[in-house]
Amino acid sequence: MGKAVGPRSAGDGVLALSEQSPSRRAALAVDALRHGWPLAIEGAPLLQPVETAFSDVSGEAMLISATRAATLKLANQREAAAPRQPVLLRGAETFDLPAALGVADPALDLQNPMKGPFKALTLDWEEQARTALELARIAGILPAFIVDPHGAGEAASIEAGDLAAFTDPQRLRIATRAKLPVAAAEGAHIVAFRSPDDTREHVALVIGEQRADKAPLVRLHSECLTGDILGSLKCDCGPQLDAALHAMSDEADKGGWGVLLYMRQEGRGIGLVNKLRAYRLQDQGFDTVDANTRLGLPDEARDFPTAARMLELLGVKEIRLMTNNPAKVEALSAEGVTVAERVPHSLPDNPHNARYLATKRDRAGHILP
Repeated sequence: MGKAVGPRSAGDGVLALSEQSPSRRAALAVDALRHGWPLAIEGAPLLQPVETAFSDVSGEAMLISATRAATLKLANQREAAAPRQPVLLRGAETFDLPAALGVADPALDLQNPMKGPFKALTLDWEEQARTALELARIAGILPAFIVDPHGAGEAASIEAGDLAAFTDPQRLRIATRAKLPVAAAEGAHIVAFRSPDDTREHVALVIGEQRADKAPLVRLHSECLTGDILGSLKCDCGPQLDAALHAMSDEADKGGWGVLLYMRQEGRGIGLVNKLRAYRLQDQGFDTVDANTRLGLPDEARDFPTAARMLELLGVKEIRLMTNNPAKVEALSAEGVTVAERVPHSLPDNPHNARYLATKRDRAGHILP
């Protein structure tokens, strides 16, 4: 018989809420936003996420991003003029949930075009506001909050500096490895990566024999459920993934090797639901960049530090990067990855993604025909 285990005494290895690690607090804050619970960020008023709120809450002010403020015609006001800044606004009437959702969700703009008038207010807690908007992006919800709401429930407590600990790529570790024969390469191996408080698990597929004397062919591929799994024609993700795997297999046949980094950052980091919201806006005539802007989200939010960390854990220091995007080369180089060569990776368009690819070329700087 083993030793009996009884109740722990107070303080016996159990952390009180105030003693939780910064990364744990941030993880709980992300979970809270998905459940519709408010945030209590030290130094800021209580913040109620608009999209997921489930109780009858209301408030006199809202927090939104500057890009959404521009859509609401607030960018001519001094407090809302700077790009990528959080904006605190007040309306002529109290924001109940339907009114707040009308401000937050651009899909409702055509149904409810007459909004406001709104006034951009001075924001004295900008760091906390930025933290809240970034946590909303990570949680995959609309970046909009009712400020100091009436009727809010119990809040998740966090400090603005906790976010850096949660997103620290150095916390990433290899969880496991296994053989994974795939259609393009039967001798492939898969490596899974995990961070302590982040539930998103990234993987790398290694094709060919790893060699120190040859830079691998590398593709950084962001998860795309619609393209990779469902065969969506709105983007080129599925064909790019398939072509990359076959190119790495060909490289292995010639004595080289390849690494596919498959990262859990749907919609270039805005999440699946927000990506589908952007699709709905594209159906209304907006291109992919303007759709994200109207949502109040960045067009580029991919986690390049984590990609660099994955390569570091694999022992890869120099790569040949398959991409049409020079900015991706610059982003990985800034994280200490030596990009010996940019390998073009363009595929033919189709009637459904031609405008999408043209936008990538003309507005995002991708090198495409």
